[in-house]
Amino acid sequence: MLLSRQNKLYFHTKTGFIEQLQRCNNVISMTSTHASVMKSGFLNDTFTANHLMNCYVRLQETLNAHRLFDEMLEPNVVSYTSLMAGYVNMGQPKIALCLFLKMNGSLVSPNEFTFATVINACSILADLRTGRKIHAHVEVSGLCDNLVVCSSLVDMYGKCNDVDRARRVFDSMGCRNVVSWTSMIVAYAQNAQGDEALNIFREFNYLFGDRPNQFMLASVINACASLGRLVSGKVAHGAVIRCGYDSNDVVASALVDMYTKCGDVSYSDKVFRRISKPSVIPYTSMIVGAAKYGLGRLSLGLFEEMIARRIKPNDVTFVGVLHACSHSGLVDEGLKHLNSMYEIYGIKPDAKHYTCVVDMLGRSSRLDEAYQLAKSIQVDANTGALLWGTLLSASRLHGRVDIAVEVSKKLIESNQQVAGAYVTLSNTYALAGDWENVHSLRSEMKRTGVYKEPGCSWVEIKDKTYVFYAGDKSIERGSEVWSLMRKLEQEMKKRGYVGENTGLVFVDVEEEAKEEILSMHSERLALAFGLISIPKGITIRIMKNLRMCKDCHEAFKQISDIVERDFVVRDVNRFHHFENGSCTCGDFW
Repeated sequence: MLLSRQNKLYFHTKTGFIEQLQRCNNVISMTSTHASVMKSGFLNDTFTANHLMNCYVRLQETLNAHRLFDEMLEPNVVSYTSLMAGYVNMGQPKIALCLFLKMNGSLVSPNEFTFATVINACSILADLRTGRKIHAHVEVSGLCDNLVVCSSLVDMYGKCNDVDRARRVFDSMGCRNVVSWTSMIVAYAQNAQGDEALNIFREFNYLFGDRPNQFMLASVINACASLGRLVSGKVAHGAVIRCGYDSNDVVASALVDMYTKCGDVSYSDKVFRRISKPSVIPYTSMIVGAAKYGLGRLSLGLFEEMIARRIKPNDVTFVGVLHACSHSGLVDEGLKHLNSMYEIYGIKPDAKHYTCVVDMLGRSSRLDEAYQLAKSIQVDANTGALLWGTLLSASRLHGRVDIAVEVSKKLIESNQQVAGAYVTLSNTYALAGDWENVHSLRSEMKRTGVYKEPGCSWVEIKDKTYVFYAGDKSIERGSEVWSLMRKLEQEMKKRGYVGENTGLVFVDVEEEAKEEILSMHSERLALAFGLISIPKGITIRIMKNLRMCKDCHEAFKQISDIVERDFVVRDVNRFHHFENGSCTCGDFW
């Protein structure tokens, strides 16, 4: 009888400590409870110690949690998993992987939550090699059918850019939930396979109806943005409203980004204005979108509005602000914002910010300043390619052969943007009338097997995408397209249109042939197809994989006035909205 009372007292006390730990919400109360547990002698009890460690992890006191773990006599799977999760949540996934290795050397076997945690660590690190080893361990442990583990594997392979293996894991799952479907959609969306992401979303809706979560919808919307699929994006927006996620910050930001990338900045602004308390994320999406649309003053106005609401900008916000200044010729304002980044907001400018400034100076004919700034910036291979590619375009624009030659050498030597460097340098020589070097460069391209990426444009009509390549004569409704283009070219010539850059197309080609080559540019084919396929009154939206050439830009302005229609073109750099014979870029792009 006495032993029974003691047992009751023991468990009551332990339960009391655990309840007390669950109520701890600061380090002081936590330390006090830890001392009480130690005095009572319960610290040697693994169950109680795990609760104590979980409380430290919850309060982000990972070092204290680790000290407690090291003092435990018999840590179990919960002990290891809790500490690993704490390190993953604190952004220290490498330590979590080390703990997993230590666990493997002990007699403690991992469970599904352990595997999910360590796989998440590999996702954060994009460590495919370790991730594959853990996947093999999962199969040996007999957990290859576990829903939580498989969903984590799909996510990990997606973040490691191994989408095929992610799909194999997904297809092997006997049971899937919204998390596993979302992981697969995210894997496709993050790896530039937007069409596959949309196909998975359609399959999910067909099988389960309208039950997506906010992360799935945000990923689908991002896929629509990357593809420029406005119709599909509007369908996803409808799902957002039906599911009640229209006020969600992440989803709303994705919608803002999608509408701007699909060339509908007015609707983007409507979505943004419906967010009751926008954070830095939707503000940044709107600032970047307005900047790419050529609405520099709107972009800067949004930035000032954000600051007035005491919302602190981040580094991406300033990329949008500097981009806005660059594409609107606001050099002095741009330099002011660059200087304010660290002085006022404590954000140290990096290569992407300086690249915007190089672009801004280059567009404003301040090539020497841009070149000196570019040479002073520390860059890696990827950021360096963007920086030097930006300066190369500015050099060609202003006919600075000297700078173009030096920059092209840097790109070619680094094996970055080689084809683009050759072509841009060739065009720069052509503008300067240096045909000898033009021929030499083109011969070098043939010798080394370097080819320019073919021009490609696409237009979406009733949720179907029509793709056009430069020079393709086998397009759908071709005879109607050619007939319309000839009529439009005749009308443009009556209005005084003369192609400005035919010298950049091919050397030693008759003028008439050059005009034909220009009329075969992919964006012109897409426009003509849109004009015969899309009812009047509906804006024609065209996406292009390369920069829009100056001749096509001038032609689109003229055609918008002739046919009295709006066109929006998204090229690799920005948006162009043509209306009544003018463009939102103000011929500054």
